Amino acid sequence: MVLQRSQTADKNIVDRTKAHRNSEVAKAVRRTRDRLSQRAGSPDFDRDLLKLHARAVLNSAMAIPLLVVTICAIGLFAGMSREIVIWALIAVASYVGLALFAKRTGESEVADIKPTAYTRNFLIGHFLTGLGWAYFAILGCEQCGISQFTTVKAVVLLLAIAATALTTFALRGALIVTFTLPVIVFAAMAARWSLPVDLLMAGLLTASLPFFTYVAGHMHNSAVMLLSFRTEKDALIAELETAKAMSDEARHRAEDANLAKSRFLASMSHELRTPLNAILGFSEVMANQVLGPMENETYREYARDIHSSGEHLLHLINEILDLSRIEAGRYQLHEEPLQLEDVVEECCRMMELKLRNKNLRIVKQFEPGLPRLFADERSIRQITLNLMSNAVKFTPSGGDVRLRVGWTAGGGQYISVKDNGPGIPPDELPIVLSAFGQGTIAIKSAEQGTGLGLPIVQGLAELHGGELQLHSKLREGTEAIVVFPAARVMEELPAMPTLKVAAGGRRA
Repeated sequence: MVLQRSQTADKNIVDRTKAHRNSEVAKAVRRTRDRLSQRAGSPDFDRDLLKLHARAVLNSAMAIPLLVVTICAIGLFAGMSREIVIWALIAVASYVGLALFAKRTGESEVADIKPTAYTRNFLIGHFLTGLGWAYFAILGCEQCGISQFTTVKAVVLLLAIAATALTTFALRGALIVTFTLPVIVFAAMAARWSLPVDLLMAGLLTASLPFFTYVAGHMHNSAVMLLSFRTEKDALIAELETAKAMSDEARHRAEDANLAKSRFLASMSHELRTPLNAILGFSEVMANQVLGPMENETYREYARDIHSSGEHLLHLINEILDLSRIEAGRYQLHEEPLQLEDVVEECCRMMELKLRNKNLRIVKQFEPGLPRLFADERSIRQITLNLMSNAVKFTPSGGDVRLRVGWTAGGGQYISVKDNGPGIPPDELPIVLSAFGQGTIAIKSAEQGTGLGLPIVQGLAELHGGELQLHSKLREGTEAIVVFPAARVMEELPAMPTLKVAAGGRRA
């Protein structure tokens, strides 16, 4: 069973049934993507890349200096001269200086970073580290006795190129600036020695530099795409927050307007009741000729019409006041244990006159042994009377009104009122559940009504934690079911054991 709710515009701040409901969101997304596609060379984008490069340098600040120290230690152990110590000090100092500048960049505000100046400083720092590797390429090992020292230097330079490619991908040109001079120096030294192995190592290093530059370029493109996605996400989040703020503001305005409406209706309802009671009293006195005979029959008819219209107006005012209290959350429930079938039976007796006037038969189906329900008796009575009044209105003369009370599948209890009237078209179910809403069949054929009965029933059911379910088929009838949750069903307490009194007045 599916609860049909009102989807009309008076119940929603934004009408989600409109076909163009997503057009504004789609336009905002397109504008954001168009803006992002042109941001690759903007200063803000370059600042983000510089921050990313600074983080990468800091994260790997210990890797290459550790490699340098390790090579220095191995060289000293192998008997190399103190030149390797000088190289190690130069290389470590250059990497420390680069790390300090990267730390300064990482701690700076994004708006304070000047992309051109910071990029130039980073490239200078990388060039200084490259001077250290160029000095390493010049080193010889005549005293250590290592015959393939050139190959060892080539392998070390290759490792340094690979490590630098992984850490400088966010800054274009950093790898080239760092290792162009060392590779040239190594190739010149290999050409001077003219050994096949040295020439092979020089060729390998020369080929590895453009290869790792290509790899770093691909990683740079991935970083740019990642920043684009992150910027797009931030922009969309900002737009969503703006839309949420506008929605909250609209909701607050609607709540304030609804509260003002409820207060106005409550005030006007009380103000209208005083003169309306006088109209009802005087018209009843005139219609019943309490103070003396009224010779003109037309006047007596007018008095009865005035009394009937006044009763209808009073009923309308009471329903508007009840609905306003429910919508404003000020409807007070006086809950107590009650037998649901007893309340429904009492409502049946109250509707007997209307049933008899239309020659209708009521069919009752009450499940026996239902436990008590913790609910507001006045609200249950109003729910039942509203549903039965609708059924009486739409059931043709000589028809049946079926009234059921029983268990739900979830352990709750329900009230069901079914008629065999003309039914409600499926597209009009939300309309009849809205305030003052009436279907086309009701307007054409039913008795006078206000269109507030079902909204009041729905509101009272929700106050009890339940729901109103409306099922209807054209030319077959309509069934309204009010379901109360299992939490409101009270368990039966076990009977107290009988205490037997023994002789002498003592309890056994």
